[in-house]
Amino acid sequence: MTTTAPIANGRVIALAHYAGRALLEGVLARHGATFQHGVTLRALVVAGESLGRDELIGDVTGSLKADESVVRGVIEELTAMKLVEEDPGDPSRLRLTDAGRELHERSGVETAEISARLYAGIPAEDLAVAGRVLALVTERANAELADA
Repeated sequence: MTTTAPIANGRVIALAHYAGRALLEGVLARHGATFQHGVTLRALVVAGESLGRDELIGDVTGSLKADESVVRGVIEELTAMKLVEEDPGDPSRLRLTDAGRELHERSGVETAEISARLYAGIPAEDLAVAGRVLALVTERANAELADA
């Protein structure tokens, strides 16, 4: 029996995404959080100290391809969970609480261990090619969405 390597296409990419996402969701669920919570917390971590509410909503909406009302709900949930709060210096901005930062760090350590197992043994040049291809596919899909 001859086997051939899978060709990168929408199905292969989606299967990899959903398998990885299921692992991440398992980690977050153990901490009482969802995938959407994790994406929102990460956006705040990447932003640094704080981020304007509208800018955060735009960032997460773009990442999740979700309706703005859904992202507003996620932010409300994170605020109720005391993981995100208004910046005392500027209430139009949001920031992580200590608990939010701790959750992001703990889940990050757990997912890094999983990622290390998933990517173990894959040559760096293969990862670089896959990264370039996926970045290009993402760019093109985002352009299609913008034109829709």
